Amino acid sequence: MADTNVSVVIGAGSGIGRAIATSLAAAGAHVVVADREPDTAAVVAADVGGTAVTADVTDEAQVEALFATAVGLGPVTGVVNSAGVSTLSAVVDHDVADFRRVVDTCLTGSLIVLKHGGRAIADGGALVTIASLNARQPGTGMAAYCSAKAGVAMLTEVAALELAPRGIRVNAVSPGLVVTPLTQPAMDIPGIRESYLENTPLARSGEPEEIAALVRFLLSDDARWITGDNIDINGGAHLARYPDLLRLVTKAFA
Repeated sequence: MADTNVSVVIGAGSGIGRAIATSLAAAGAHVVVADREPDTAAVVAADVGGTAVTADVTDEAQVEALFATAVGLGPVTGVVNSAGVSTLSAVVDHDVADFRRVVDTCLTGSLIVLKHGGRAIADGGALVTIASLNARQPGTGMAAYCSAKAGVAMLTEVAALELAPRGIRVNAVSPGLVVTPLTQPAMDIPGIRESYLENTPLARSGEPEEIAALVRFLLSDDARWITGDNIDINGGAHLARYPDLLRLVTKAFA
């Protein structure tokens, strides 16, 4: 396997991450399927013919070990980080520990992945972080997530500058509404799905496979002159406004 190009996908146990792992495997990569849940990582790895690794992006030792495993399988040419969590709270009521939990996973976790992924990846490779529409668009109750994803967008630019001398490209992808196991509970709250779609010019949610197609392009030679970018893929939702999630959730559970 030493001559096989290796792609590492973190948060690959379900949703967008799983679709990315499937897409990269179909393109011929050996995919290291990383997730903090070992059982889901094992299932996806079996599906795509890859290697399962348990890793939590907030644990630097685990991330370092993940990339040591990947390098042992062959040259690492692609790294994708799709790990993320969110919470909902008004700023004046926000639990600081909960804020730190979201920032630790979404932003500090992205730094840890870029740190060790940037060391492990072969010259000329590419790294992609899944950011969010909320990197540029604020939403009520989403102080932690919006702040963290905005930080990811800037972190992407800094990493792109620093890794460019090795020919390594660093980009982010910012999806709008994509219905996955992570977002489905919110979609079940009355009014939330409708509000998203009313504020999406193309009037539909995205599919995990659509995000995966963009990531696969960014990791390919066809995107060899793209770096330091944060690419929106949201059906035009960045042109409108973000749903008032805090009001809708408060109304549903009042």
